[in-house]
Amino acid sequence: MQIDDLKKLPINDDELYFDYDLKKLNWFNIGGKTKVFFKAKSLTGLVNFLKTFKKRGKIFVLGAGSNVLISDDDFNGVVIKLGKNFQNLSILNENLIIAGCGISQKKLSEFSRENSLTGMEFMSCIPGSVGGGIRMNSGCFDNEFKDVLVSVQCIDFDGSVKMINKNDIKFKYRGSDLSKDLIFLSATFEGKKTEQNKILQTMEQMKNSKEKAQPTKIKTGGSTFKNPIDQTSKKVWELINESVPNSLSFGDAIISEKHMNFFVNKKDASFKDMKKLIYTVQEKVQKKTGININPEIIIVEWRKKF
Repeated sequence: MQIDDLKKLPINDDELYFDYDLKKLNWFNIGGKTKVFFKAKSLTGLVNFLKTFKKRGKIFVLGAGSNVLISDDDFNGVVIKLGKNFQNLSILNENLIIAGCGISQKKLSEFSRENSLTGMEFMSCIPGSVGGGIRMNSGCFDNEFKDVLVSVQCIDFDGSVKMINKNDIKFKYRGSDLSKDLIFLSATFEGKKTEQNKILQTMEQMKNSKEKAQPTKIKTGGSTFKNPIDQTSKKVWELINESVPNSLSFGDAIISEKHMNFFVNKKDASFKDMKKLIYTVQEKVQKKTGININPEIIIVEWRKKF
């Protein structure tokens, strides 16, 4: 892939960037540069870009960057992010919400409350985008995306738009069988009518519970490991607490004092530091408890398949 070729594409200058720093686009504040960064302002622009690009290199789709650890190596490919036109919210048939996949889960939850629809309160505690939530089948407080999702509109890397019904998706704990060669555009969610004050009360309870247990306003990727629900009834933070000293660190990559499953970039941690912390904790837990824990955050190494 030649940069000069991409510079000739019929795309507005404010949508296409070269040698773009990815640090500013993820919560860990870790990562190198991407050769090309494309911020899609419209569906038409995204379709045109994909059809013109014709898979001439690797493509990585980035959402809110709240649960991703990106390599410090430069990426010889394209990073695509959805712009503001993919952040719309609307009501359909009283109990259905259509949400752009670039909108935050928190804003979707608030919109649901404003329209007296229950079922999406848990999203108020998840910092990611709606698209990321679909990809990860995000959840908390015993609720997951699959519980309220109806369908998702997406586009493949060839530029073809399609609709996928929830019943055609095989969801699992923090994942699904959806192809990684898809960019989620919008999704339909179904809630149930109830009183706004009841929804607000539930959201406040969840918020208070989260703030008591989890660190905030720090450079972290959220929950680092998935709960090993098929191996033990214990939460992953309990396994880490049993197996690893809280003081374990590599460079500026540390474990949160407030929650053992939250790893933090204290100042200028490198990808290598954070990755070493993650895998060291994984090894120590396995050695101590015999239980394998798997990362919930997405670890992006450009030389490997992602």
